[in-house]
Amino acid sequence: MNLPNKLTILRVLMIPFFVFFMLVDFGYPGRIAALVLFCAASFTDFLDGFIARKYHLVTNFGKFMDPLADKLLVCSALICFVGKGELAAWIVIIIMAREFIISGFRLVASDNGVVIAANMWGKLKTVSQMIMIILIILDLEALCVLKNIFTYLALALTVISLEEYIRQNIRVLKEGEV
Repeated sequence: MNLPNKLTILRVLMIPFFVFFMLVDFGYPGRIAALVLFCAASFTDFLDGFIARKYHLVTNFGKFMDPLADKLLVCSALICFVGKGELAAWIVIIIMAREFIISGFRLVASDNGVVIAANMWGKLKTVSQMIMIILIILDLEALCVLKNIFTYLALALTVISLEEYIRQNIRVLKEGEV
């Protein structure tokens, strides 16, 4: 197993610890611990992709697991926010629905021997969601406007990236055309 794939697995392993610090009330120190874990996990997302591309270590495992690890990390954070009353459920439903739809596309494509890698819109969506999550974890009044901007930006990029994935990969749903 190469280094980028190990970093992806590390990201998945960080998620339960992140959720623990988000949900157990340790006050401000708990939020900081959650923030550090989330930032570290998010950094592994950047790092594994960078290393995989630079050193030609892109694998089908990485193409499948990297986006899945991102979904697990982001969705875990969003569910924590809904549970704590820090984010509207309808926003989380839209974001998670997109993730299920894209995962379904990837599953159908995989059955047809096709791997659907992340595209630019998906990457922008992920970055905006991660910034939104960091701002929500910080929970600073001074950043309230910025948090709202990134929440709606993340929501818009979620919908745009869904439309792009469907448009670019509709062939995977048409039997015999893959």
